[in-house]
Amino acid sequence: MTEIQHLLTETIDKLNREEKRDNRPRFSISFIRNHPGLFIAMYIGWFATLLVMLQSETLADSVWLLVILFVLMNGFFFFDVYPRYKYEDIDVLDLRVCYNGEWYNTRYVPASLIDAILRSPRVDADKKSQLHAMVSRKGNLSFYDVFSLDKSAKAS
Repeated sequence: MTEIQHLLTETIDKLNREEKRDNRPRFSISFIRNHPGLFIAMYIGWFATLLVMLQSETLADSVWLLVILFVLMNGFFFFDVYPRYKYEDIDVLDLRVCYNGEWYNTRYVPASLIDAILRSPRVDADKKSQLHAMVSRKGNLSFYDVFSLDKSAKAS
């Protein structure tokens, strides 16, 4: 494990602890707070469907199915899952991106990580100069930017 990989892994683990990212579902009403119009529209649609089913002779017997499906499908909206960030997910494009997103491209590294890399005696001067250039060019660096520093060393 290279020093940059080690420092990135430590930072990712720290973020996971601080933000309680543990892949567990937690009950939350954030969906109602963030999308009140959609929440109301879902219930209006459900009551309209229920009304039609109750007035229909052929559908009245299957109202229980409507209720069960609605409760099950709505249940997903009341749980938030904070996926755990992993070093191994950086630069991987597969089904994990659907769950985690491309967090490593959109999330900026803390300044403490950049300082730790620059202060580390186990990171060579070439990598440090590349890091300085990236910071001066971009300002804020994403996790992928720091990962690419280490990736270029492995490619050569």
